[in-house]
Amino acid sequence: MASVARVTEISAISEKSFEDAVKVGISRAGETLRRLQSAWIKEQEVQLSEHGDITGYKVKMLVTFVLE
Repeated sequence: MASVARVTEISAISEKSFEDAVKVGISRAGETLRRLQSAWIKEQEVQLSEHGDITGYKVKMLVTFVLE
């Protein structure tokens, strides 16, 4: 049976790590989108304080889900 998927871009931030930011983003996407299939990490960046300390880990990802 054929299926059609859609890709949407989301970003997520964590104070812990890039891996946690990915988990946060996918978890939140799963609250709104059904039938999640995959996520591709497009960008990673760290957020810094004025003194150069890392304050956050941000990911931009493309999430794929199958349309019903």
